[in-house]
Amino acid sequence: MVKGLYTAYTGMIHQQKRLDVISNNLANSATVGFKREGATAKAFEDELAIKIKDTSEGLVDRGIGDMSMGVKFGETYRDYSQGSFRVTDNTYDLALDGEGFFQISFTNKQGETSVKLTRDGNFTVNVDGYLVTKDGDFVLGTDGAPIQIDPNSETKIDAAGRIIQNDVVVATISVVDVEDYNYLQKYGENMYDLVEGGQLTESAAAIEQGCLEQSNVQVVKEMVEMINVTRAYETNQKAIQTVDQMLDKAVNQVGRL
Repeated sequence: MVKGLYTAYTGMIHQQKRLDVISNNLANSATVGFKREGATAKAFEDELAIKIKDTSEGLVDRGIGDMSMGVKFGETYRDYSQGSFRVTDNTYDLALDGEGFFQISFTNKQGETSVKLTRDGNFTVNVDGYLVTKDGDFVLGTDGAPIQIDPNSETKIDAAGRIIQNDVVVATISVVDVEDYNYLQKYGENMYDLVEGGQLTESAAAIEQGCLEQSNVQVVKEMVEMINVTRAYETNQKAIQTVDQMLDKAVNQVGRL
C-alpha cells in the first residue's frame, strides 16, 4: 500500500510538469515564430527482488519478481513545423517559408557575443542603419557581419534574402538550416543555440517580405490536453486518498483485533 502512495505521487509530479509545458505553449501562442513543446514520460527502472542464500538452489541468485517504481518525466521535445503567415506589409517583417533560421548576433548582459538562431523575423532598422531584432540584436548577412543599409531608401527584400536599394543589392540576409534538429537547444528570447556536434547546412527556405510567421501552437488542442492532464492529476490524487483510507483502517480497525 505504501508503494501505491509513491506510485501515485510520481504520477502527480509528472502531470504537474506536463502542465508547465502546456502553460508555456499557451503563454506563447501569440509569439512570432514560437515552436510548441511537448513532454514524454518513462518508467523508473524496475527494481528486481533476488533470492539470496537459498540452499535449495545452490549458488543461484534467482529473481523472484519485479516492482515498478512509478513514472518519471522523460524529456521535452519541440515541434518545428511551420506556423501560418500573417501579412503586416511592414518592410522589415520577414517570414521563412520552409526549413531554416535567421542568424542573430546576440550580446548577453555580461557583454558576451554569440550567434543564435531564430524563426522570429520581426526586424527593424535602428538609427545607425543596422537591421536588428526587436531587442536590438544584429541580424547577420551571408558574410557573417551585421547588415547595415540606408534607412531612408526604399527597400525590397527578395525570396533569396537579397536586400535591394536603388536597384542595387546592398546585402544578403543569412538563412541557414541545421543538419539534425536534436542539436538545437532552446536559449530563450525565442532563440536557439547550436550545441557541440551540430552542423549548419544551406537552407532552401524562401523569405517572404511583409509577413510574420505565427506560433504553431494550436490553442484548442492545448486546452484539451490541459483538461486531460488535470483529470490524470485528480485520478492520482484520489488514489492517494484511497490508499490513505486503507492504511487508516488497517492501523486503527484491523490492528485492534
